[in-house]
Amino acid sequence: MEKEGQSRPPHVAGQGDVAYKGFQCLRSECQEFLFVPQADIGPDFRIICPACAFVHQAGGKTTFFQYRLVHRDDGRVFEEGDFVVLHDDYVHEAQTYKYCLLCCALKPLAFFDVHRARRTGRQGECRMCKTIYNGIKNQSRITDQHREAAQRRRLYQRLTGRTENIDSNAVFTKFDGRCFRCNRQLNVDRDANIDHTLPARLLWPVTTDNATLLCSSCNNEKHDRWPSVFYDAGQLKRLAVLTGYPYDLIAGPAIMNEDSVLKILEDPDAFIEELIRYQNEIRRVRHLIIQYGKTDIFEYASHVPDHLREPGERAPS
Repeated sequence: MEKEGQSRPPHVAGQGDVAYKGFQCLRSECQEFLFVPQADIGPDFRIICPACAFVHQAGGKTTFFQYRLVHRDDGRVFEEGDFVVLHDDYVHEAQTYKYCLLCCALKPLAFFDVHRARRTGRQGECRMCKTIYNGIKNQSRITDQHREAAQRRRLYQRLTGRTENIDSNAVFTKFDGRCFRCNRQLNVDRDANIDHTLPARLLWPVTTDNATLLCSSCNNEKHDRWPSVFYDAGQLKRLAVLTGYPYDLIAGPAIMNEDSVLKILEDPDAFIEELIRYQNEIRRVRHLIIQYGKTDIFEYASHVPDHLREPGERAPS
């Protein structure tokens, strides 16, 4: 995507992966809201309000009133003292913010999708801008490309031997309408995605029982990845409960669906005919089965067109 006229103010430049703590000044009469780089809040922090010069500091405290806890019937005093807020607690429990690199606004961290490789653990663009940006980019894919991708997905689904329709509403309800990865609240008609818990590229089916609900961002990041390299240990345990897949399976290394491989080996000629329009997919499945199953499906086929073989590969005599 070519961009013209995009500006990034000096205070935003280089801030796409910097986290800030945001909180109101603890002085009751002050309305100033402070944003402090999280990296600057060390064990001996000292933060001065620019509006009223009130000092928020490690070990500091602010007293708001004195209290007495009195028995309603006989007036006995159970406890009395000062209602105190510790500065350490106040600053560290403050919400975290970061800048969006597209709209250049400082927003709560929860407004950004998860991106574990980044220092803040969040993407550089806020969710709103990302949705707009992706909407523009997706229009570069012509209708025929969308149709081709959908046809390829249906072919893979048939290869697994499971062609049932997915009940999206049932999946949405099972996951409480939230992205399983980042816990973002989703809209069933707009940004909810049904994920192959185990990748379709390894010939695993997606059904209502074993589908996973993800947001668009997490679904794109998860694409073709095995659960054990995408989710943490706690998520894998919960995923095993929600999908019905054995924990040892989803928490282990990637493997092909043995049932689907056996189905292809039973009639490799039918497999080749089914995918003949997608020559690269035939080659890819062949190599995957060799990699994971140690079997070459071409050896079981009665006829393999020469153009499907690798350059220099000779058909067996």
